[in-house]
Amino acid sequence: MTKNRLNLLMVLSLLLTALVSFTARAQEKITLQMAVDRTLANNLTIKQAQVTESIGGVDLQQSKNNLLPSLNASTQGGYNFGRSQVAGAFTYTSSTSLNINGDAQLQFTLYQGGQLRNQIIQNKLLLDVDKSTTNKIKNDLILNVVTDYLQILTNQDLVTAAKQQIDIANQTLEKSNISFKVGNQTLADLSQAKAQVSTANLNLTTAQNQLDLSILILKQYMEMNPYTDIVVERPDISKLTDIKTVYDANEVVKTALTINPDIHLAEAQQKTYAQAIKLAKSYYYPTVTLYGGLASSYSNRLNQKLIGETAITQQIGIVQATNQAVVTAYQQPIYGPYSAFNQINDNFNQNIGLSVQIPIFNKFSNKSAVKKAQLNLQSAQLNTQIAKNNLSKTIIQAVLDLQSAEKQYQSALQTYQANKDALNVTKQRYDVGLVNSLDYNTAVTNFNKSENDMIEARYSVVFRSKIIDYYLGNTITL
Repeated sequence: MTKNRLNLLMVLSLLLTALVSFTARAQEKITLQMAVDRTLANNLTIKQAQVTESIGGVDLQQSKNNLLPSLNASTQGGYNFGRSQVAGAFTYTSSTSLNINGDAQLQFTLYQGGQLRNQIIQNKLLLDVDKSTTNKIKNDLILNVVTDYLQILTNQDLVTAAKQQIDIANQTLEKSNISFKVGNQTLADLSQAKAQVSTANLNLTTAQNQLDLSILILKQYMEMNPYTDIVVERPDISKLTDIKTVYDANEVVKTALTINPDIHLAEAQQKTYAQAIKLAKSYYYPTVTLYGGLASSYSNRLNQKLIGETAITQQIGIVQATNQAVVTAYQQPIYGPYSAFNQINDNFNQNIGLSVQIPIFNKFSNKSAVKKAQLNLQSAQLNTQIAKNNLSKTIIQAVLDLQSAEKQYQSALQTYQANKDALNVTKQRYDVGLVNSLDYNTAVTNFNKSENDMIEARYSVVFRSKIIDYYLGNTITL
């Protein structure tokens, strides 16, 4: 080997090592717990439910704030100009004026038929509904993630099995080619071997598509970039010795009814509708409100103020006989500057009072509201019972499905082992020409099918056992 070729091989080896290292770093390994944690942290459906829950918290706080008094202030200013009639005269004059009014009002509800208190209780219950909805979404997503994770593992095994089936089909085709050339097999035997290879390749394509789809679904649950390259960690299913397959359905139902989020949600909604009846009835009662206010005003037309009087003597005539002046005395007002501050201070006024609003006839709207609330409660009670019945039926079905899956797995395992032994014997006889290609291909097909059935049955047992764990509130792990 020349020195140049040796250097070239070294460079290629380093590049290959770097490429493998980069690929390993680029692929992110995802465990089941990581998938669950990322889903709970990133899933948009959960975040949307949490926003709704926060809105419910704001509504609850506002209903508590409604117990506080309300204070409002207002002001109004206007500039008037143009001609107007002089007060007390039939003449007109042109004038301008600036007028400003301001007031503040305080209101405090003393009694409202229990509306405020009932609304607080109602909003607390609505917040519980929002929290129950969030928990339900989280639990449903956890179950979906576990289901898809197990589906990925199943699809990975199916891909591996499909590749093995391709290897067997290629080996069969190679032997058929040799046998055909030496005249031990016909063209039909060779064509059948080629068809077996095509079928195996098609099975691999289908299995790979199913695997890619299940991985994409897992990324969507975690809100990951669909182009991110991930590797799902494969637990050794064969070492899972704690898979329980025997359950008492009644005990599972009894436990699930106390912890299942669907039941909690239905019961929370039922409490909400029960409280809505009390809230609707509170509108039959009067509302008593204590109020008080302050007000003042200012006008620039009142720019002078009376500050005193002075005595004025004025001649009004003469006595002709004596030529004596006739005088009269009167008080002449004295005006001084009237500042805005003084004007506002002088115009300052207060008021306080008690308001009682009594509902007498409101077109039967209150009666209709109470009736609707009662009907909503009946509907909620029925929904709760329906949810319990559905949960019981689902759990009983899940227990039966688990028992059936265990039996199917044992049967599939026996069938797989039998077809494996049959294939080994058939292959040995085929190699020495004691079995034709049709019998051999039939044995291969039976083995491939039994292997796929066994893989799916094995994961079905694990999945259905985890379903029972989910209803029992146990942490789902692999």
